[in-house]
Amino acid sequence: MLIQFIAGLFTRKGTEVDNLDRIFKAYDIRGVYPTEVNEDIAWKIGFATGQFLRSLLRGYDRGQKAANRLIVGRDMRPHSESLTKNLIEGVLASGLSCVDLGMCDTPMVYFAINHLGTCGGVQVTASHNPIEYNGFKIAGQKARPVGEDTGLKEIKHIVSVLRRTPAGETSATVEQVDLWNEYRQHVLQFLKLARPLKVVVDASNGMAGKMMPAVFDGTDLEIIPLNYEFGGGFAHPPNPLVEANLKQVCSVVKRRKVDFGICFDGDADRCMFVDEKGNIVRCDYITALLARHFLTLYPGATIVYDVRSSRVVPEEIQAAGGVPRRERVGHAFMKKAMADARGIFGGELSGHFYFRDNFNADSGAIVFAVVASIVSSQSAPLSELVAPFKRYVQSGEINFRVQDKDAMINELAEKFSDGRQDRLDGLTVEYDDWWFNVRPSNTEPLLRLNLEAVNENLLMEKLQEVKSVLGEPVKE
Repeated sequence: MLIQFIAGLFTRKGTEVDNLDRIFKAYDIRGVYPTEVNEDIAWKIGFATGQFLRSLLRGYDRGQKAANRLIVGRDMRPHSESLTKNLIEGVLASGLSCVDLGMCDTPMVYFAINHLGTCGGVQVTASHNPIEYNGFKIAGQKARPVGEDTGLKEIKHIVSVLRRTPAGETSATVEQVDLWNEYRQHVLQFLKLARPLKVVVDASNGMAGKMMPAVFDGTDLEIIPLNYEFGGGFAHPPNPLVEANLKQVCSVVKRRKVDFGICFDGDADRCMFVDEKGNIVRCDYITALLARHFLTLYPGATIVYDVRSSRVVPEEIQAAGGVPRRERVGHAFMKKAMADARGIFGGELSGHFYFRDNFNADSGAIVFAVVASIVSSQSAPLSELVAPFKRYVQSGEINFRVQDKDAMINELAEKFSDGRQDRLDGLTVEYDDWWFNVRPSNTEPLLRLNLEAVNENLLMEKLQEVKSVLGEPVKE
């Protein structure tokens, strides 16, 4: 019996470690509820996050009330309220006080961290994942991202050795705070409408359903709402990067004859735009459009973009007198690049858009406001504004299952050794009339390919050359 008991302890410990390896990702924590993410894990993550963020506070900060508080928000998932309650209990047990924003979009957490000057924040959300998932996005002071290399490893270690204990004596407190009015004022600084607009907004049954009316009601935007309701699951998966999930907003845009449409993800930090004809607008085209806009306001400024973006982006930045800065994929790298280069704006192909005047953080609400401002100031519709950017053809992101990712990248580098190469993020190889980037997935045995060429024939030809090394792509 003793041997069986000891063996059971080791089995449970191994199972817990395996579970942590599954749910701790490169930039956040996510898993299926309740088998992978549950109330016990939430408490431990709250305690570990509080302990980690407290360790970062310098001497002069420790005495400040604001710096010893943590922002907590949550999305609309049915298990988010219970997870948040347990997360807060863990944070309080670590000695940090909590500011509970209630149900809100993730960018509001970033705003609150800076507005109140706290040591960081946590949003309980699984973003674009299906309804059975949940998780945690963690940020530090000034909303700096806490990722694998900036704190998540440390938090994971604390969680791995932690056992939940009864609440003891603590001076830490929790306070419910309503910041919607302040958040609205902050976002509306970016909205400068020259004329009224009519737009379709698909909230994907996510947090944009609360954020949009709270922020934009009472402006000169006539909004046709889609999927604003909570509690009944998702009308379509809350991932706007999947074309099938945009069918509804595209259809309504064409039928209602509006200026443009937008579709948000579950926590409203990412979005995709649809022009007045119901055609999807690539996010790097939106980056190019906004780069022009910001460079008229801030001549010579730096604009940050990710390695997957079209050549159109740096070309448009340079043509407008700006400084293009190419960066690794991921919000941790984009935000750091924004800060290091004092960039005015940044955009990723994934639908994240970053703003200097939003603490270098991403915001779906703000990019919506800026695009609306640009469209309202022009006589041409959105389709014509982005038409000049369509001078190359793209493959889109294609995934290949590869066991030894480093070896495969080296093989590609050797095959295309006559091209200009860099290893900023995976491998990028450039030629005058085409280029490609291959990046390893952080969590799966996959390489992700993006290829661009000057015409369709060259695109297909070069895709075959690259596939001769990578093999056949994964079927979606």
